Amino acid sequence: MTAFPAEKIQQLKVLVIGDVMLDRYWFGDVDRISPEAPVPVVKMGRQEDRLGGAANVARNVAALGAHVSLLGVVGDDVTADAVEQRAQEAGICTKMVRDAQMPTTLKLRVLGRQQQLMRVDFEERPSAAILDVLQQQAERLIVEHDLVILSDYAKGCLAQVESLIALAKKRGIPVLVDPKGDKYVRYTGATILTPNRLEMSQAVGVWHSEAELEERAQALRQALELEAILITRSEQGMTIFTAEGRFHADAQAQEVFDVSGAGDTVLATLAVTKAAGLSWSDAMNWANIAGGIVVGKLGTSIVTAGELQ
Repeated sequence: MTAFPAEKIQQLKVLVIGDVMLDRYWFGDVDRISPEAPVPVVKMGRQEDRLGGAANVARNVAALGAHVSLLGVVGDDVTADAVEQRAQEAGICTKMVRDAQMPTTLKLRVLGRQQQLMRVDFEERPSAAILDVLQQQAERLIVEHDLVILSDYAKGCLAQVESLIALAKKRGIPVLVDPKGDKYVRYTGATILTPNRLEMSQAVGVWHSEAELEERAQALRQALELEAILITRSEQGMTIFTAEGRFHADAQAQEVFDVSGAGDTVLATLAVTKAAGLSWSDAMNWANIAGGIVVGKLGTSIVTAGELQ
């Protein structure tokens, strides 16, 4: 496998567009069950905020050494301030569009003894007017970058994803998409899609053999005019389909602690290694290694260039 291209990655300018969110963790101790209902009582200890969604993709790109800008929609609230602060601390250039009519997407997780007990989500979809502003901002920014990553968490920021892909394609800039839903026609013309196993089955139906999967994946790739489709398959590793054929990487053998955000790490690593000149198969192998590292960490985490060298 080709060596990790750290020096070339440091020269890249990456634009991440998508659903920006904040992951908030409340850590506490659990000693008893509530007398009011059969639920654990959590005595609060500490709070930790981490970048989530597209912001976590950008955080991973920055950790791998590339220059990264982040474009998304947030509210005009303290949660947005927290996102901006943590993004800047991570070395991300923020280009947020603020919408006073919606809250910044926030996922609040309550953990006791390192186990997640519940999650509470705060979110609203951005208005059409705000999405027009985002589109205008994207048109200015895309030409200043070497590649574009679209991180779709189905929160509404990428409702006009077809136009964003067209903008990049017109200028010959690669577009990597982490998709959501089953209407993949929206992503026609992108360079690569990176669905997980469930998302792929929603798009092409359940397959019963590797041959059947390859047939459906290649048909989808050709129909959507993609260079490649990468399917992340949890304990089965990941598989990429290109015009050259099928390439597979087995999952990295280690204890899985937390899979949240692992797809963000895989997407970021795949993007920067491919843009740095590696083949799709080598880029997938590095993405697989990075994914194997990050699932051993708690919560939305990152993998650094140092961990891959």
